[in-house]
Amino acid sequence: MKEVTAKKTASRTATVPEPAESAQAHVEETPFEALAGICHVLVIGLFILTFLAQNFVIPSGSMENTLLVGDHLLVDRITLAPPAKWMPLVRYREPKRGDVVVFLKPVPDLDANGQPQYLFLVKRLVAIPGDHIHLRDGVPIINGVAQNEPHAQPTTPDNYREYLDDFPAVPMTPDMGATEAWSVAMPGLIQGADLVVPPGMYFMMGDNRHNSLDSRYWGFVPRANIVGRPMFNYWSFQTPESEYERTGLASNVAWLAHVALHFFTGTRWDRTLHVIR
Repeated sequence: MKEVTAKKTASRTATVPEPAESAQAHVEETPFEALAGICHVLVIGLFILTFLAQNFVIPSGSMENTLLVGDHLLVDRITLAPPAKWMPLVRYREPKRGDVVVFLKPVPDLDANGQPQYLFLVKRLVAIPGDHIHLRDGVPIINGVAQNEPHAQPTTPDNYREYLDDFPAVPMTPDMGATEAWSVAMPGLIQGADLVVPPGMYFMMGDNRHNSLDSRYWGFVPRANIVGRPMFNYWSFQTPESEYERTGLASNVAWLAHVALHFFTGTRWDRTLHVIR
């Protein structure tokens, strides 16, 4: 009986299937596959930043209080772009009065070495091609109609400046801060009391009208220079305007340390995801 029992037990043991090695095997990603995955992410990110959206930081107070120094914006690069046949489903439109736009400054600044440096600026589009514009006490008069601009800094007896608030009644000259080329070209574009915006050009002004270097100083912005429009403010941090004028590794490291230490207290939480209008 013992032999029979042993044989039966052995028989049962032999019929139990062993786990397949393939079910326990761990599939490891090859270095080539890992590199390919990273490249895919980089390509998609580059496409988004090149064609669809772009990060933009406000370095000055020229658009206060619509935009503050330290606002971090996501800029739509599609809507105002020239229409492209390879993206037929995208909704394009021409820039219009009242748009807040990001554009390439038409007149370059000079860096420390005297080399031209083209900057991205953000201003409000005030006049479009064909418009006749002049300012009266800081209020834009476009095609004979005074514009209602609740976002703009009002003109008062304390901040009134004739060459800014009654533009172009007083010709801008280089000693007032205007570029030499604009000082020469502007008189030929004036009809009566109005400055006439040429085809393909746009007149920009900052909302902080008395602290904004804009079209009154350097002229019109060509259509090709318009990059896009800010959509919303994804982060805003209290930043002194002088911070963006500092250069050098030590200054950058010191500022990063400041942001890390004061992230919660320095962040303007009420401006998070604030839509730009």
